[in-house]
Amino acid sequence: MRRFLPLYALLTALVLAACSQGNAPRFNATDITGVDYGKNFALTDHNGQPRTLADFRGKVVTLFFGYTQCPDVCPTSLAMMAETLRQIGPDAGRVQVLFVSVDPERDTPELLRNYLPAFNPGFLGLHGDAATIAALARDFKVFYQKQAGASASTYTIDHSAGTYVFDPEGRLRLYVRHGEEPAKVAGDIRVLLKGG
Repeated sequence: MRRFLPLYALLTALVLAACSQGNAPRFNATDITGVDYGKNFALTDHNGQPRTLADFRGKVVTLFFGYTQCPDVCPTSLAMMAETLRQIGPDAGRVQVLFVSVDPERDTPELLRNYLPAFNPGFLGLHGDAATIAALARDFKVFYQKQAGASASTYTIDHSAGTYVFDPEGRLRLYVRHGEEPAKVAGDIRVLLKGG
């Protein structure tokens, strides 16, 4: 009997591991729970208030990097998040949408303050100087690069198009690809709000 104890212990461990994996939430977005990047930020919101991730503890936080003069990806992503909150309903107050500008030259606090409420009055624009934004983008593995336009002020910016999602404990949990359906994002956020 003793010679079977190690085998019994191994089988028990495998069964317990399978059971715990069976209880793990299944998400529509990419589950990035446990990654070693994107743990925090320190920027200023469009109302002039310094912000870190800890300010939103208890809420699901979505974080998107973009710029106000973006012709397509940014407005589409913000409209998707506005619809997502509408579908979440009464619990939408427990979700904070953050938009980090990768265009510190043009995206002034005033411009962000006028731009974001067009999608939802609760959305916050975050900004910082060029060095701060570059460091934060590196930490979140976000790509962005200026592309020359017809004049010095009409450039565009190529940038990553996904949205990061933090749970109410401030842990980075999901990466939502651009173009995801609001119903699927709303479903994932509901799971996080329930402690999933």
